[in-house]
Amino acid sequence: MRLAFLLCLPAILSAQLIPSGAPVPKTANPPVVFIDGYQSGCGGNTDFASNFGAADKVLQASGLVTLYFDVCSVSGNPSIEAIGVGFGKFLAALKYTDGSAVPQVDVVMHSMGGLVLRSFLSGKQPNMPGVFMPPAVVPVRKAVFLGTPHFGLPLANLLGSDTQTSEMSLGSQFLFDLGTWNQGVDDLRGIDAIAVAGNGGTGSETGVMGYDDGLVSTTSSSLRFVKPGATRIVPYCHTANSLLVLVNYCKSGTPTLNILSTDPGNLVGQILTSFLTGTDAWRNVGESGDTNTVLNARAGLTLQLRDKSDQPVSLIGATVTSLTPPVNLKANAGNLVYSDELPAATSLSLDLTPLSGTVQKTNLTLPAGTVLPAIVKPGPVIFPHGIIPAAGPAPFPYDVAPGAYVSIYGSNLASSTAVATVPYPAQIADVQVLVNGTAAPLVFVSTGQINFVYPAVATGLTQLTVKNMNGQQTVNVRVAPAVPSIFLLDAQGTAAAVNATTGAIVGPNAPLHADDFLSLYLTGLGATTNMSGLDYAQALPIIAIGGQNIPVSYAGRTPGLAGLDQINCKIPAGLKGAAVPVTVTSAGRTSATAFLNIQ
Repeated sequence: MRLAFLLCLPAILSAQLIPSGAPVPKTANPPVVFIDGYQSGCGGNTDFASNFGAADKVLQASGLVTLYFDVCSVSGNPSIEAIGVGFGKFLAALKYTDGSAVPQVDVVMHSMGGLVLRSFLSGKQPNMPGVFMPPAVVPVRKAVFLGTPHFGLPLANLLGSDTQTSEMSLGSQFLFDLGTWNQGVDDLRGIDAIAVAGNGGTGSETGVMGYDDGLVSTTSSSLRFVKPGATRIVPYCHTANSLLVLVNYCKSGTPTLNILSTDPGNLVGQILTSFLTGTDAWRNVGESGDTNTVLNARAGLTLQLRDKSDQPVSLIGATVTSLTPPVNLKANAGNLVYSDELPAATSLSLDLTPLSGTVQKTNLTLPAGTVLPAIVKPGPVIFPHGIIPAAGPAPFPYDVAPGAYVSIYGSNLASSTAVATVPYPAQIADVQVLVNGTAAPLVFVSTGQINFVYPAVATGLTQLTVKNMNGQQTVNVRVAPAVPSIFLLDAQGTAAAVNATTGAIVGPNAPLHADDFLSLYLTGLGATTNMSGLDYAQALPIIAIGGQNIPVSYAGRTPGLAGLDQINCKIPAGLKGAAVPVTVTSAGRTSATAFLNIQ
């Protein structure tokens, strides 16, 4: 039986929309762009009302402007990547009624539409496997995913037999690449995003009542792979189609995630209007994905085996031997094995059977409520999101700055511990860190951590390789103009700072006072320009102490210490406290908060 028309829905009443290509009126909030889901052959009803009902009326009541990007507007049976490129062109063409460009939008997506946005944000390129060219500026403020199969759906092959359905299949290379494009993860470029997952299915699709929306499991549709607290579960089905009822995947009369009505009791409408208008009411609609017992007991896994040179190894299959009875993972046509239902938060022992060679053994603990895209290999292994400013993790998203002092976390990174001195060498023992093929200066190496100075490369996506005698691994790392990160002296968040007047380290025994000069130590101010022997930050940062912006007398590299930055300023009168907050903002990025003692 084919479900080719599954997402093609009957038309209902439509409210007035901003027509495609028409100028957009300015309102207090950005315009909201809706992206529809999979359309088999694009021969059915692909208009807004057929795919989102009265959603435009619902948003109009809250003063929000609605736009529509139809996935069928990209012709030629395209891949999801190609539709993502088309979406980027759609955004670039948007104009306000005064002729100015629309710099930012909010996005609401149903089903495959969410994968279109993720592909756009990552810059995944059509017909170029493994190539990502993320946009330098993210034109999306907020995003709401409605039943998006972030890690695939079992019935994708029944929807049709085209590139899009292949890419939406469980264990597809497309989904694995999308989930690992930036340091082994997908951070959605730091946009404010939530997911609305349905659990109104009968359980026929997954075998577990309350675990799916009739097509997509809550594990696949949740946003736990990005952050906690971002998934709301509602007792809705994936979409309105009588076939879902006929095959007992959904109960008759169950509301759907995508077809909104003007009924104020519609849970999806409540979540959309609250989240997009900036209130917290959405946090109390439906059930939190973090507390749902069915979701939190389960996890998924998509696994790739690589050799010590970081090349994929073809797998016949894999078995979770620690479960009773053992569970066999499924294998796709390439080199991935997967399962969409495994126990969460428990150590699993796996046997991986390659096409040639001996069985490889590994142990994994899967995070609850999502799917883990895992890479298993000998030699050096870089942990997912394992490349961060040496001062500590910077606030979302996961970027580093050129010339910054950076740490790599992983396993088997080096055979022993060693510390270098200035000038920092390009190699310590057999360990190298290559950025776009060029060796970076190393400061410290150990089996679980490497500290180094990121080269002064152009912003954008770079390839970082850790290499030693046991092999190598390469990951993508996005370089932003600046990622300020303040060094800390203790677990309480005390800023690493010196009283430039006295030379004393700032703390309880040596607090700052009004008119003292402060030297604050951090990393991530970005590119510099040398003037009179000093490397000044090209982007002048803003230092805020106690909520007050303080004039900066110097911002740039600390003389003689590559990767270390400092900001000099004068403490004004009126700031007092044992823990006065301090932040640094540069090129639109704000550091985590640290604290200064000022008396």
